[in-house]
Amino acid sequence: MADAKTEVVSDAMPLFYSKPEALNPARHGSLGLTARADFGFARSAHAIPVAASEMPAAMRSYPIVFIGPAKSPVIITGVRQNENLFVDADGKWTGPHYIPAYVRRYPFIMAEDPKAPGRLTLCVDRASDRVVDQLLAPFRDEKILPFFTGNEPTEATKQALAFCNQFQIDFNATRAMIERIDAHGLFATRQSKVTLEGGEILNLTDFQVIDEPAFNKLSDEAFLDLRKSGALGLLYCHLASTNSWTSLVHQASLRKADGGKSA
Repeated sequence: MADAKTEVVSDAMPLFYSKPEALNPARHGSLGLTARADFGFARSAHAIPVAASEMPAAMRSYPIVFIGPAKSPVIITGVRQNENLFVDADGKWTGPHYIPAYVRRYPFIMAEDPKAPGRLTLCVDRASDRVVDQLLAPFRDEKILPFFTGNEPTEATKQALAFCNQFQIDFNATRAMIERIDAHGLFATRQSKVTLEGGEILNLTDFQVIDEPAFNKLSDEAFLDLRKSGALGLLYCHLASTNSWTSLVHQASLRKADGGKSA
């Protein structure tokens, strides 16, 4: 995986992560992961990265837009900064809405090994409250999945590595599609005006979308190039996801109706 593009684990940490460490038995032999599903860490994330392979499922619940200089695809989960309308006070993700892989991956992440440039290693965010020391918490009621048995990774660690590897593959494939789309000049800056129940109007800015008129004017050669790159599915899912702004407004009205108890 020497040529893999990775999320940078540095002073500018990826969303959710604050203290990632490369897993190894000498340092983390007594650590494990609580088996409970708790998405409380995502409660203030109003935009979450998504890969092209997830978009057919994600577009049903969330608008998909593109942000930043890299035009990274994200799902919009809130109409205000630091607000995720799909995570309740107990850290549960509202069903039946799709939970993005970026969220399900946490607290694990792949990062480049500083001792071996180009090589990826599995890391875990020590700041996560799901990462616990079994020696310090022997009487916890919840089930704990250890990271290692002696010097060998457990099945839970192997599964985390496999999941993160697949995520990295999807991340790289999505990045390549975005670059092809950008090469054809199809991105355009937009803003969205959202009217909530009760009449409150919110302006969402600083994101990009696919310029549909420009897409429809592509030459046959350019369209074929996008088809060969696999980017057409991403394009169509993004365009279809514009219908999900309505779903987002509905979710905001549900949150308001329960007096913010889900927050």
